[in-house]
Amino acid sequence: MNDIPTEPRRRGRMRLLLGAVCAAVLAAGGTLIAAPSAYAEADRTVSSNTTGTHNGYYFSFWKDSGNASMTLRADGRYSSSWDRSTNNWVGGKGWATGSRRTVSYSGTYNPGNNNTYLALYGWTRNPLIEYYVVENFGSYNPSSGATRLGTVTTDGGTYDILRSQRVNQPSIDGIQTFYQYWSVRQQKRSSGTITTATHFDAWARAGLNLGTNHAYQVMATEGYQSSGSSDITVREGGGSPTTGPTSNPGNCTATLSAGQQWSDRFNLNVAVSGTSSWVVSLGLGGGQSVQNSWNAAVSGTSGTVTARPNGSGNNFGVTIMANGNWNWPTITCQTG
Repeated sequence: MNDIPTEPRRRGRMRLLLGAVCAAVLAAGGTLIAAPSAYAEADRTVSSNTTGTHNGYYFSFWKDSGNASMTLRADGRYSSSWDRSTNNWVGGKGWATGSRRTVSYSGTYNPGNNNTYLALYGWTRNPLIEYYVVENFGSYNPSSGATRLGTVTTDGGTYDILRSQRVNQPSIDGIQTFYQYWSVRQQKRSSGTITTATHFDAWARAGLNLGTNHAYQVMATEGYQSSGSSDITVREGGGSPTTGPTSNPGNCTATLSAGQQWSDRFNLNVAVSGTSSWVVSLGLGGGQSVQNSWNAAVSGTSGTVTARPNGSGNNFGVTIMANGNWNWPTITCQTG
């Protein structure tokens, strides 16, 4: 049975053991406090190992060293950043118990040419299984070295199905031997919908059966000896979350939200507030180009694209050809 390579294989193994111990200590101490029903907790930045709930969502954060942090924001949103002083870190928001739910997520993920990935990540027991639905990654494909068992096409893309085995390694139940199941998206993206049932069923058809007892399931960002950032919003259900990265220098605020997505392009909506005279700049990633726009005067098609009011109000949109790059553009807003 093939294993993933030795160096990346260390990533996250000890964090799982420590995360389980941390959760047990917190639970024993009675310090886990349920989110209020209104889910109106203030933003909270974490930079040390912890798990819990925030604004109605389960979260986990782990690092072994360095300057990595995660800010828990409204509802299912979190943002993160880390630099090369960090050996390994992982964090995200989701649910304390995994299921065949439909997960929608959107935001920005900036891996650069680094060892990092964005994935829906979870565990089951009976049997003990660690699973990943990898949506985006940097220079290292986290399924490298795993045994390829086919593909599944769902949610506008094709995923490679793989399995690897961990022998006498840390897990959520201490040192164990267990399998890892992978779905790795061929067309990288940082926003979309994940129909988990489709992946679970495709794994089952390939002989990869999950356990009957689900542990946690989170939309996670991870980095190993790298630097990067992310700003991700996750929720349950189809479609895309309505919140995203915001720019607010001075009185001008521009907020991105997801629109419709196809196999080769995606729509983004931009809401501007604070002024009726504005200039919004969108920094497109490599290979991306603007195919169409509406409700604004948009200049440029690649690189930095600027938008100004055209008399149609303060909300506009763009269609971006992905060309394999599904990251959302950076955004800034200035008064015009």
